[in-house]
Amino acid sequence: MRPGPHNALTDVPGLRVGHASLEGPGALSGTTVVLAPDGGAVAGADVRGAAPGTRETDLLHPGATVQRVHAVVLTGGSAFGLAAVDGVMIRLEDAGVGFPVRGTVVPIVPAAVVFDLGRGGDVRARPDAATGAAAYDAAGDGPVSQGVVGAGTGAQAGGLKGGVGTASVVLDGGAVVAALAVVNAAGSPFDMATGLLHGVRAGLPGEFPPVEVGQAALEELREAPRPPGLGTATTLAVVATDVTLDKAGCGRLATMGHDGLARAISPAHTATDGDAVFGLSTATRPAPDLPGLVALHAAAADVVSRAIAHGMLAAQTVTTPAGTWRGYRDVVGM
Repeated sequence: MRPGPHNALTDVPGLRVGHASLEGPGALSGTTVVLAPDGGAVAGADVRGAAPGTRETDLLHPGATVQRVHAVVLTGGSAFGLAAVDGVMIRLEDAGVGFPVRGTVVPIVPAAVVFDLGRGGDVRARPDAATGAAAYDAAGDGPVSQGVVGAGTGAQAGGLKGGVGTASVVLDGGAVVAALAVVNAAGSPFDMATGLLHGVRAGLPGEFPPVEVGQAALEELREAPRPPGLGTATTLAVVATDVTLDKAGCGRLATMGHDGLARAISPAHTATDGDAVFGLSTATRPAPDLPGLVALHAAAADVVSRAIAHGMLAAQTVTTPAGTWRGYRDVVGM
């Protein structure tokens, strides 16, 4: 197996990713949009955190009428940040993309949020429709920016700076599986005994640099402050493939993505997390046989773990009036 050309979600042909971050004093939040190809993508979801903030996840159930989605939005701002979806929907409507109804189209845009309120100093600095529209406008099918961007702008994980990460793999036969994660967790993305990131264990040969964590760095990692209170965390992910899957199959793909999340963050799915994974199929390759499906599921878990590790490695130290969140690289001296 090998990564795709960008080692990113955009290695699944037809998918585009865009980020927008808030600017100005007191702001530390943003929005990330994943745009489906023309005609949409088959989708499913699995929400396992106890404190989720979501939109349109019910229509992803296999028995629901709508079969395809046109975008997925991941955003900061807690429940307030769901307003960013409005901007994405308007852009899609203007482009004529959506579920056809009399006189217009209704874009189908599931979404989920991370909690980052006040991390920039101003609890009212949060994504809105303009942020969503800006993320849509920035979307492309090339390399994906990682770290302190988009929905990962205000993220933290295990007391360190979190962020956006992405990864992909090309399976035998050419099928692509890829993930994008927003790492904002109550649990730890690193091993408390060694200081090494859990997610790098799923890495492909040569993907992650070797790391030596000295005793001083290990002590700093262990003492990093954890977020207080319910609903103050959440890791989100989108895992996608070009293999044909139905809605139930996309739901299972999302479930396997949660396995990768739980391997990369410990503990996961806690009372203070809203962990959610979306599964997407662009359905441009034939449906897999049973061995191919097992390989697809195994890859889905691994790409989510790898995406989480990349998000932690790309996140830089951030200081605002509300506090300082050290980047993993800065702590271990990479």
